[in-house]
Amino acid sequence: MFPARAGVLGILSARMRGNTNVFLIGPMGSGKTAVGRQVARGLKLPFHDSDVEIERRTGVDIPFIFEKEGEAGFREREREALEALAALEGIVLATGGGAVLLPQNRRLLAARGRVVYLETSVAQQAHRVRYGRHRPLLSEGDPTLRLGQLMEARAPLYAQIADITVPTDGRRVQAVAEQILRELIEMSA
Repeated sequence: MFPARAGVLGILSARMRGNTNVFLIGPMGSGKTAVGRQVARGLKLPFHDSDVEIERRTGVDIPFIFEKEGEAGFREREREALEALAALEGIVLATGGGAVLLPQNRRLLAARGRVVYLETSVAQQAHRVRYGRHRPLLSEGDPTLRLGQLMEARAPLYAQIADITVPTDGRRVQAVAEQILRELIEMSA
């Protein structure tokens, strides 16, 4: 990734390590985890996923949390995980699609790092999540209709805190990660 800019990436990584993080936000199916891993690799920073952290803390998967505690219980656990992860220095974090719903989460992410919104159409989301079985918010009804409803409610919240917005429709993970790295470099220059 960026062989000619390896030195610039090293400088950017050094600048970020002590004072900021990169947080990826966006809807389910936007590629936050896959892209986040690539961005972390490019910056030589540790990668975290808030959903994985929630499962690690609780010892159960997210659908089980939704089943037993409902969305409100899950959102509280998500808030706690985000607080702990955002307190770390120099990380790349993939958040859950609904992480922006709570105002305190939006304030936290905006204050503790660079926020990257992976913008994705509902059609692309539907295509990417069609075989996923661990999507509690899509368990009933027409998934495409539900994705549209979620996007309508969440898109303004994603845009509100985004430092960088990157479209992902029809793009490879590597290309999206490279665009993010370029934009981070430009922001840090």
